[in-house]
Amino acid sequence: MTLYSRRNILATSAVGGLAAVSATRALAENGPGAAAAMSDPGPRDPAQAAINPYDWQSLPTDHGNLGTLRHSFSQVHNRHTDAGWAREVTVRNFPISKAMAGVNMRLPLGAVRELHWHVPAEWAYVTYGTGRITAVDSGARKFVADVKEGDLWFFPGGVPHSIQGLGPDGCEFILVFNDGNFSEDSTFLITDWFNHTPKEVLAKNFSVNASAFDRADRKDLWIFNAPVPGNLADDLAQSKQPEVPNPYKFSLLDQKPVFSSPSGAVRIADSSNFKATTMAAALVEVAPGGMRELHWHPNSDEWQYYISGTARMGVFHGEGRNNTVEFHPSDVGYVPQSIGHYIENIGKDNLRFLEVFTTPEYADISLASWMANVPHELVAAHLNIDISTLQRLAQTKTPVTPIQVGG
Repeated sequence: MTLYSRRNILATSAVGGLAAVSATRALAENGPGAAAAMSDPGPRDPAQAAINPYDWQSLPTDHGNLGTLRHSFSQVHNRHTDAGWAREVTVRNFPISKAMAGVNMRLPLGAVRELHWHVPAEWAYVTYGTGRITAVDSGARKFVADVKEGDLWFFPGGVPHSIQGLGPDGCEFILVFNDGNFSEDSTFLITDWFNHTPKEVLAKNFSVNASAFDRADRKDLWIFNAPVPGNLADDLAQSKQPEVPNPYKFSLLDQKPVFSSPSGAVRIADSSNFKATTMAAALVEVAPGGMRELHWHPNSDEWQYYISGTARMGVFHGEGRNNTVEFHPSDVGYVPQSIGHYIENIGKDNLRFLEVFTTPEYADISLASWMANVPHELVAAHLNIDISTLQRLAQTKTPVTPIQVGG
């Protein structure tokens, strides 16, 4: 069942049930007036209200308005061609996402994302299938590689590249650009340049006869069908140039987690292990009942993409403000730099999501390890917590907390 259908099927019952439970609880605790305050005679849109139930009935700890912290690729315009499609979440439809923009693209077997380049850097994660990527750097060094689900790539700003779907069913992937204003429609296409350059200039540039370009009048191919590429080794052999010194591909899912426990795992790709990148990322997995610990990122805003499962994120922005948001697959989340948050698996399935940053090094600060590594008496004076409790806190970070906590 798709996310859209699931949400629509459950929308009326979810919102109605939430309102009924809230009203019943208010009646029991505070009398008829409080119950009436929780009612919603309408008009209302149950489908929209069900997307994030915490907008209607927030947690008691929530306060203030942090703006929209969630958007979804399922709610944005999808640009289709006969060969494939793409949809984007940018600052235009997700205003808080100032530092990063995201694109979700599907390339079936043989479909090509046209040879192009752009100003921002491009970070990508393959969510389905296989594809072939190509690039050439400023030293005319080549790069051709095949990618599969769980792989990522990184193309620095200005580096020309392409993507093509391989068998059996092409690929789907997420792109993240280090500019929230960037649009997938704002790329420099090779066909577009040819169409706006006189043939005699092309002939002079390539040292061939102008008639060689008599049929080079294709416009804005963007995503189009082309012959399925052959053997990777053959494609690499066509160019005698050396390969780029730092490959633009990285197999993130194949990496050993930097943290692993029965509660979940974290894999990190940054400049320490993926030399080509200037954008850091983490692939986080959380078992049902587990939680990405209370933390913040001191160096960058955080762009999130939810691959599977159901999550609840609490965001603390200071000034007494705190909001809670629910996420499902295809949703995008955003947390500004140094803003505290946690992400909890509230569903029955494993939660998997991406964290992406504009800086080359991954960095986070754990609330628990901060408290454990300063004098206990100082923390106790602030929070009125027993020192014996503080002594039990882990001094190292625990990115995914245990599902069950004793004591």
